[in-house]
Amino acid sequence: MTANAVPTRRGLARLGLSALASLSLGGCLGGGFGGGLLGDSPGPERQSALDVSPVLLVATTRRPADPAGRPPYFTDQRGRGLAFATVRLAPPDRSLIGKVSSVVTGDWRIASAPRVVTGPEAATAFAEAALGRDVLIYVHGYRESFETAAVSAAQLSDGIRFRGVSGLFSWPSAGKTFDYGYDRESALWSRDAFEDLLRALATAQGGRIHIVAHSMGTLLTLETLRMLRADAGEAALDRIGAIVLAAPDIDIDLFTNGIERLSTAAQKITVISSTNDRALELSSTIAGGVVRAGAADRSRLEALGVRVADASEYGSGFINHDLFLSNVEVQQVIKRAVARADGR
Repeated sequence: MTANAVPTRRGLARLGLSALASLSLGGCLGGGFGGGLLGDSPGPERQSALDVSPVLLVATTRRPADPAGRPPYFTDQRGRGLAFATVRLAPPDRSLIGKVSSVVTGDWRIASAPRVVTGPEAATAFAEAALGRDVLIYVHGYRESFETAAVSAAQLSDGIRFRGVSGLFSWPSAGKTFDYGYDRESALWSRDAFEDLLRALATAQGGRIHIVAHSMGTLLTLETLRMLRADAGEAALDRIGAIVLAAPDIDIDLFTNGIERLSTAAQKITVISSTNDRALELSSTIAGGVVRAGAADRSRLEALGVRVADASEYGSGFINHDLFLSNVEVQQVIKRAVARADGR
């Protein structure tokens, strides 16, 4: 996702977002999409906090690149515990020419990563950098490099006009199609570090912690929340606001067990599902045919006590796995979940 990158599917999708918004599809949101569970959309904001101050707080279990502070910033290898970095982003050009050129440039991009803290102090450094504000943490999925994950975090935060601190938890994905096993093990290996981060944020003076996880990142998130509840109790979970699991790549039986272990905290969860998600179909095949939570029947998910937004009708592409980034209507689901958690 550098300035000379080739056109991407996300970039092509984003080119038509303004046209989609002008069609006033909001009426669909109160009906079939989300079943009216998510309420009315909060008032529009012109700018996200990230657009005003383009800094992304990063916690990662990836090994830092050598030399440090230069692309790719963090590698696909496992590091020695948690690392914290303040990543400066280059925002997109908001002019008409800029919107057209974003098809080529990939919209947001990393400008620099000037500060890196490793070791036991990393989680505390992240919490201190948040300065007591609300935090939105994005947890990426399978086959993502550090740079593509950072760009996705920026697109998400800017897309929902988040007014707090934008964060990313990045685990060591190999970024390759046939390394599904390595990615899954690396995600699970990162649970302790993610719990350390959430615990540091939960014990610091500050606002709410909102989490948006995608694909395999939802497995990491759900398992970590289970651990956090067992180790730190309900008080730690009280600081957690919205939990959005987009296209969760989790065995439905494992997902069910995780939700049951979270008890009442499961009410914070919104699942964005799609029955025509081709990536989850492939994942199900790899997993022996067991349906993934993100492709399960809506009624089955709702029976677990979570909120469900069925995005099946919004998937107009072949893969339909990252609708939370490419579709403005799906992004409104996340925006409303955060607003609801904040009492708005």
